[in-house]
Amino acid sequence: MKNLLLLLGLILFLGACTSQTSPKAIYIVRHAEKQLAGSDPELLQVGQIRAKKLAQILQNENIKHVFSTDYKRTRLTALPTAEQAGLNIQSYDPSNHDALVEQLKSLEGNILVVGHSNTVSRLANYFVGEGEKYSDLQDVEYDFIYVVTLEKNGAAVERKVYKDF
Repeated sequence: MKNLLLLLGLILFLGACTSQTSPKAIYIVRHAEKQLAGSDPELLQVGQIRAKKLAQILQNENIKHVFSTDYKRTRLTALPTAEQAGLNIQSYDPSNHDALVEQLKSLEGNILVVGHSNTVSRLANYFVGEGEKYSDLQDVEYDFIYVVTLEKNGAAVERKVYKDF
C-alpha cells in the first residue's frame, strides 16, 4: 500500500511538472509577390521563390498549424510550408482578428499565419501589448516576418526580414 501511494504521488508530481504550457512561436507573414491583374491573382515567379524560401526558413521550426486567408496568393504562399510539415491549410477570416487570436493562443505548437499588407501588422499588434504598434505594410513590402513568442507570462513580437534567417 505504501508503494502504491508513493507511485501515485510520483505520477501526480510528474504530471504537474509537465502540464506547463511550453513557449510557442507564431510566424505572421504577408503573402508573397502577386500578379497585378485580377481580383484573386496568383503569385509571380519571384513570389513562388519567396514562398519556398519561407518553407526553408521554417523547416526546423516544428510548425503544427498553417493559417491563410481564402485567396490564391495567401494559400500559395503557405503551401510549401504546409506540404513540408504534412499539414492542411486552415482558412481564417481576416476581418475577425479577435477570433483568430483566441484560436492561435489556444493551439499547441508553432504556427504560420499568412495574410495581407493591411492585416499582418494588425494581427501582430494584438500581441504587442503596450509597446509600439506596427503600421500597415506598403504595397511593395513583402519581406517582413513577424515572430510572436508566446509564453505563460506574456508575449513578445519581433519584426524580422527574410535575410535575418
